Amino acid sequence: MHRSQAVTLKRPGVVSDFMAKDNWEFIEKEGDVNMSLKKAVGNKEVLVEWQLSAPTDFEMEEGEEKEEYPQATDFSLTVKDTDGAGLTFYGSTQAGEGHRFVIGNVQAFESADERELPSAYNGPDFEDLDDKMQEHLDGMLADYGLDEQVCDFIDATATDKEQREYIRWLKISEKLMA
Repeated sequence: MHRSQAVTLKRPGVVSDFMAKDNWEFIEKEGDVNMSLKKAVGNKEVLVEWQLSAPTDFEMEEGEEKEEYPQATDFSLTVKDTDGAGLTFYGSTQAGEGHRFVIGNVQAFESADERELPSAYNGPDFEDLDDKMQEHLDGMLADYGLDEQVCDFIDATATDKEQREYIRWLKISEKLMA
């Protein structure tokens, strides 16, 4: 059996830079595919949640530039009051400059129990909402901190976490196969 060498993965710069300057709390646990960012904004709690994602290797046409994070990462952003009522935005990151996310649905809930119901109504498609409502909700997301840096962080940690969990899996598997 071939012995693997110890591998230490260095975190992407965008992760270190983001954690050094922003007021989000990053929550992750070894062996768990879920990650989150959490912070308080006024009397509301803001929670962004996403999972690791496997890196993809897109074949490039000659002369094309490779995007730093070419694939989208699904996420949710929940804003809730102290009484448990709130909104959950379901979306995904997108490549590019400026507006780095797309919202699919916005769920409204009156309690934590309602939010967690598997059969809860996830709200209408975001693109079907009135333009003024879309603008208002988009402005809310900016007010609660969803910006290009958060999207970069989500994409970077989704790939980084997959790589770290894969290395962990290799180490555990190697011990069990020895």
